[in-house]
Amino acid sequence: MNPAANDHPRLAHLPVSIFAMVMGLSGLTLAWQKSAETLGTPPAVPAALFLLAAAVFVLLCLAYGTKLVRHPAAVAAELNHPVRLAFFPTISIGLILLATAARPVAPDLSLALWWSGTAAHLAFTLYVINAWVFHDRFQIQHSNPAWFIPVVGNILVPLAGVPHGHPEVSWFFFSLGLVFWPVLMTVIVYRLFFHPPLPAKLLPTLFILVAPPAVGFLSYVRLAGEIDAFARVLYYFGLFLTLFLAVQAPRFLRLRFFLSWWAYSFPVAAITAATLTMAHATGEPFLHGLAVALLALLSLLLAILFGRTALAVLRGEICVPEE
Repeated sequence: MNPAANDHPRLAHLPVSIFAMVMGLSGLTLAWQKSAETLGTPPAVPAALFLLAAAVFVLLCLAYGTKLVRHPAAVAAELNHPVRLAFFPTISIGLILLATAARPVAPDLSLALWWSGTAAHLAFTLYVINAWVFHDRFQIQHSNPAWFIPVVGNILVPLAGVPHGHPEVSWFFFSLGLVFWPVLMTVIVYRLFFHPPLPAKLLPTLFILVAPPAVGFLSYVRLAGEIDAFARVLYYFGLFLTLFLAVQAPRFLRLRFFLSWWAYSFPVAAITAATLTMAHATGEPFLHGLAVALLALLSLLLAILFGRTALAVLRGEICVPEE
C-alpha cells in the first residue's frame, strides 16, 4: 500500500498561524474569568471556555505534529518564511495563556504549563531574533504587526508567573517584551507610513498593535501590585489604539475571510480584561460600561470567528496553497 494514500492532501498546507485560535479562545476565557471576579458573572462560563480552548490546542498540536512528521519540508519552509515565522510562538503563547486560565482551578497543571510555555517561548524568541539579525532575505515590506508575537509575547509571562511565586523570572520576560515593543513599533509604523499598504490578508494583524500595551498593563499591575501612572499610560494608549481601529470597521468588514481574522480576537480580549481591571480598581462608571460592552463584543466576535472558521473548513477553504 502506498503510504501517501492515507495522507490528508491538505495537511502540508496547514498553517502554523492557526494556533492564533488558541490565543483568542484563551483570551476570551481570561476576560470572562476577570468578569466573574469583578462583575459577578457565572464562573461556569470561563470554566467551559477553558475546556474548549484546551481541546482546540490539543487538536491543533496533534494536527501540526502530524504535519511535522509527514511533511517536514513544509514546516521548514514556514520556519524560513518572513511572515509565517512570526506565528510559531503562538504555540508557546497558547501554553502560557492556558496556564494563566488554569491557575484558579488546577494550580499544579497551571505551573507545569507555565514552565513549558515559558521555556518554549524563550527558545522561539532566540530563534526568531537570530533569524532577523543574521538573514539575507528579509525586506521592509515583510514586516507587519505579527512581528510583535515572538518578542513582545514575552510580556505575557507575569500573568501566571507572579501568582506562582516567580517574580524575578517574570520581570526578566516582561523587561524583554517591554523594551522590544517600541523598537518593533518603530519598524512597523515606518513600514505603514512610507511603504505600500499591507495586503488584505494581513490587514487584521493591525489589531495586534493593541495587545502589547493592554497585556503590558495587566502584567505590570501583577508585578507592581498597583495601578500607578505608568500602568495608566499603558492602558490608555491601548484604549486609543482600540478606538483608532474601531473607526476602521468599514474597512475590515469588507475583507473576505482569512484565518488571519483570528488576529482580531486576542487583542480585543486583552483590552477587555484590561478595562475590567481598570473599572474595578477605579470605580469609574464609564469604564464599567465600556468593560461590559467590550465583553459582549468579544463574545460575539469569537462566536463569529469560530462559526466562520468551521464554515471555511466545510467549504475546503482552509489548508490550501498560499495565493
